[in-house]
Amino acid sequence: MNNDMSILHLVLNASWVVQFVMLLLLVVSVASWAAIFRKHFSLRRINADNDEFEDMFWSGTSLNELYASSVRHANKGAPLERIFASGMREYQKLRERRITDSGALLDGSRRAMRASLQRELDAAESNMSFLATVGSVSPYVGLFGTVWGVMHAFTGLSSLEQVTLASVAPGIAEALVATAIGLFAAIPAVTAYNRFARDVDRIATRLDTFIEEFSNILQRNLGAAPGAPAGQISPQGH
Repeated sequence: MNNDMSILHLVLNASWVVQFVMLLLLVVSVASWAAIFRKHFSLRRINADNDEFEDMFWSGTSLNELYASSVRHANKGAPLERIFASGMREYQKLRERRITDSGALLDGSRRAMRASLQRELDAAESNMSFLATVGSVSPYVGLFGTVWGVMHAFTGLSSLEQVTLASVAPGIAEALVATAIGLFAAIPAVTAYNRFARDVDRIATRLDTFIEEFSNILQRNLGAAPGAPAGQISPQGH
């Protein structure tokens, strides 16, 4: 490829509309890669924090001690820890109101954990809508640049008496660069979105399973000792 047909030469000599489309797609691509890396490290940290809390939960530590620890660093804890804290908080509030019905205690605790679960999933899914938008819209933005570039190229050819391939090729090539940049922005975004969606589904399944396991622990302890204080409830027996 000679210098006249280099990518840089095509970009610099494209019409201002095509150049604007290319610049927009490059900015979107950089933002998309930044979102991809942030989400990757965020999901990895979520899984690591969940592993750490789950090890503590099943180690036999009393639930009151775990709850006190969860309250101290609520903003920095694992999603599992915040869900557990919301369930214990509601459970203890109902016990303080001298509600002894086991069904009411379990339902209240489970509803609180379900609400916390939804908040955690919303946080885990943040920025994923941006990746989905980039993946679906970028090819069409690039196609718009291509169509505009082709129109501009053929308009310029109207003043020529003789049209050859050499006179048509640069205009068509610079227009196609916009489509290539659009695909360059879209393909990583779509791939990352699908990967992250699968990871979030796995996290959701894990959190949902924990809610059911913790509810079973509360139910067993309530059935064994309905009048026992919350501090005597232990996760042992899983």
